[in-house]
Formats: sequence, structure tokens, C-alpha cells
Amino acid sequence: MSAAATGPKASAPPPKGTISLDPIAAKLTALGLEYPATHLAELLEDATREQLAPLVFLDRVLTGELERKDERRVTTMLKLSGLPPGKTLEGFDWSFQPKVDRRQIETLATCSYIRERTNCLFLGPPGVGKSHLASALGVQAIKNGFSVSHFVLDDLMHVLRADAAVPPARLRARRYFNCALLIIDEVGFRPLDRSEANLFFRLVSARYEKGSILLTSNKHVRDWPEVFAGDEILTTAILDRLLHHVAVIHIDGRSYRLRELGALLGPRPDSGMHPRDQTGGKAPLTT
Repeated sequence: MSAAATGPKASAPPPKGTISLDPIAAKLTALGLEYPATHLAELLEDATREQLAPLVFLDRVLTGELERKDERRVTTMLKLSGLPPGKTLEGFDWSFQPKVDRRQIETLATCSYIRERTNCLFLGPPGVGKSHLASALGVQAIKNGFSVSHFVLDDLMHVLRADAAVPPARLRARRYFNCALLIIDEVGFRPLDRSEANLFFRLVSARYEKGSILLTSNKHVRDWPEVFAGDEILTTAILDRLLHHVAVIHIDGRSYRLRELGALLGPRPDSGMHPRDQTGGKAPLTT
């Protein structure tokens, strides 16, 4: 017997047609297909176990990649939007605010108003959920592929004052100008001076029929002249553009924040009543 015959056995060659997963995963990564690259073994195991046809397997791989890309897009756009975190339609307490027209909100959540470049106004006293619903609709808009910018009015005015000298042509690069949906929260909590009111008019005029504005206010529109420097003519010009294509949602009800405050304070020792009960079942509203 030859020495070669008595030596250690050579390792068996891999079965014909088998390929290491690492080079395939590397190619998928090079193509930017991160989902199948990181889940290749799992995907192949599922395909074998379920005896998937090649076309079904390919569809599953591509669907998973598209879903992950969309998740990353939504995460990035939420960060860029300035939307407050955690404000979703799923998290809204509909039972506490039964006067809210839920069907109207759900219709707005389809984002048809953004496609039609229609504006949206939420009007009502403080604490009734206007800001929550506005932000939740912003989240829905991002999920539906639209760009969103969210500002509290005071923060927006700071930006507009900084851009006061910027020519209108260059304003197109500003996200408050070119986003599909601009959300302006807390209009009416303080009056604007004349220069601020004029800047606000410039913004509304620039976006007119080019992009949607969703605005929340604790003031009825008939009281808006006192918000815009007491100038009825300028206010009329603003409202003319805002209300030309608009959905208006009036919310009247109890304040969420006062409910939480009442729960924290508890009943008065001398009355045995809940703070809300002392107002005839309605929490007092402040501006």
C-alpha cells in the first residue's frame, strides 16, 4: 500500500453546485440591498421549508427590502420634520373628546387634502387635542410619502424674521416653503406685530395653491385681526388665501391637561368633589 493511501483523508469537496453565502451577501450589500444581505440564510431556509417558487422567493426578497427602505425613509423624515414625538392617531383618546369628528380626521389621514393642496384649520380652546391631531396628521403625511415641516408659531416667526431680507426666489430652498405640508401650531396665543404679520402674509401668499398649510388656533377666525397687529385688511388677505381651499375642524371639549391636573390634585378636602365636578362636569378653560 502506498504512503499516499495510508495518509490522512482529504476533506470531502463541497457538493456540486453549492455556493458560500458570504460572496452572495457581499454582492447584495454592494447593490445596496441591505435586507436580503443581512437575512440571506433565513430567507433561503424559509424558501426551502416552504418550497417557494423562484418568482415568489424573489418577490418576498424585494418586498422586504422595500419595506425596510420605507421604514428608514419615515424615520429620517420624522427627524427632519420637527414633529413632536409620540403624537399619533392611535394614541389619541377619542373617548375623552367625543365631539371630535373621527370620520373627518380619518379622511384627512388619507392625505387627499395634501394632494389637492388644500389647507386645514383646527380651531378650539387650549388643551382639547388640536396640536396632537395636527402632529398625528403630519406623521400620516410622512408615511404617505409627503414632506412635512412643523413649527410652533413663535419658532416660525424667528425663522421668518431671519429670512426677511431673502429674495422670494431663494426662499424656495427653505423647508417651510417647499414642503408638501407646513404645520403651524399655536396661532393666537400672542399677537404679532406689524412686521411679523407681514412676514406671515408673505409665507401664506407664497404657498398659496402650491402646498398645504395645517394650522391650529385657539382663536376663531373672526378674532384674527387682533392676532395680526389689529390690521383687518391684512388679516382679510391672509384669510382669503387660507380659506379658499380649506377643511375646518372645530373642537370644543374638556382640556386634557386640566384633566391630568385634576387627577394630580385630587378632590378638595372640604367638598369631597373632583375639581371637574365643581365646574358642572367641565374643566375650566384658560388661554
